[in-house]
Amino acid sequence: MNKKISLGLALSLVAIASAITFILTSFFSLQSFNEKVVDVNEKAKKYGSLQTLDSYVRENYYGDIDEEALGNGILKGYVSGLDDEYSHYLTPEEYQSEMSDISGELVGLGLTLTEDESGYIRIVEILQDSPVTDSGLVAGDIITCVDGNDVLVTGFEESVEAMKGQAGTDITITVRRDGIDTDMVFTRRSMEVTTVTSELLSGYVGYIKISSFKKNTPAQFIEALEQLNSNGAKAFIFDVRDNSGGLVAALEECVDPLLPEGVVATAEYRDGRSETLVYSDESELDVPMIVLVNGNTASAGELFAASLKDFGKAELVGEQTFGKGVMQLTTEFEDGSAVVLTVAEYKTAFSDCYNGVGITPDHVIEADEDGSSDPQYDKALELISQKIAENS
Repeated sequence: MNKKISLGLALSLVAIASAITFILTSFFSLQSFNEKVVDVNEKAKKYGSLQTLDSYVRENYYGDIDEEALGNGILKGYVSGLDDEYSHYLTPEEYQSEMSDISGELVGLGLTLTEDESGYIRIVEILQDSPVTDSGLVAGDIITCVDGNDVLVTGFEESVEAMKGQAGTDITITVRRDGIDTDMVFTRRSMEVTTVTSELLSGYVGYIKISSFKKNTPAQFIEALEQLNSNGAKAFIFDVRDNSGGLVAALEECVDPLLPEGVVATAEYRDGRSETLVYSDESELDVPMIVLVNGNTASAGELFAASLKDFGKAELVGEQTFGKGVMQLTTEFEDGSAVVLTVAEYKTAFSDCYNGVGITPDHVIEADEDGSSDPQYDKALELISQKIAENS
């Protein structure tokens, strides 16, 4: 038996349903509105405080204000306030310098530098075929002045930045050795940075060291891999000790010929999205492999090691890695400045994210403190030789 309702009752039910819908919609709209109001008020407080501080400084500061430096400082401070060691704001000049570094092209003198305990600049390494290669400079020399400006007065970072300059321009550096200062003039030029070195060890072991992952790293890596293969390499040792990372795209091109087909690593975003970062095609190198790591192996360097370990392609030898498993996105603004912002975590195909933890090697070997020997390298060579013998 069909039950019927009157037209009046039907209209009443529709009205009630509409009323409930209106009340719920109004409730959530009001809640959203209130959240936005709170957000706007909070932002107003922040920017109001900044305006108050700016007014006070301009009325009372004794010195002159460099408006550009002040603006850059405010923007740097904003990103610094995120309390994320990997996120930072870059001025147009800093951004161009970073892009030049990532490209694998270096403009300057070809020197690897560090801050000496005296506060001056100490030369750590000299790039081959650089403007200073045949100058007599050696690792350990101290740079005290750049273009006549004392490093202690100018500051270490500022002095190092001043040494870069433009290709074709001259620079005078004052070098101190055994207490004697000598002025030397050089012409800056553009140089390709070597990030991959290799050699064929006895027993047909291919050794490849990757110092970082830049745009030109894949070409150098593939060339080294093919050269060692053509020379009869039966196994490989990949050394990513002190490799602090670089471009994930460059890493992908390097691991692709080593791994079987499949997703190697993904990016996990805050909103739950997952995106494939590294993918390998079906071609793979099927020989024994060892990867050398240490506490300075980070980011893409760690991802290289983790990828080969995850797919069962290599054992790791050395020390616990650094533990940087987060990804940064660099965004350029209209004025040429940029922000480098942490946007996601890395996740390898078969293991958890190593951020803040690092990767434990299969064979934990501590480095020699005085540097007179390399027990990690020796262990890797021992293991890979055993694997070659087992496969013979």
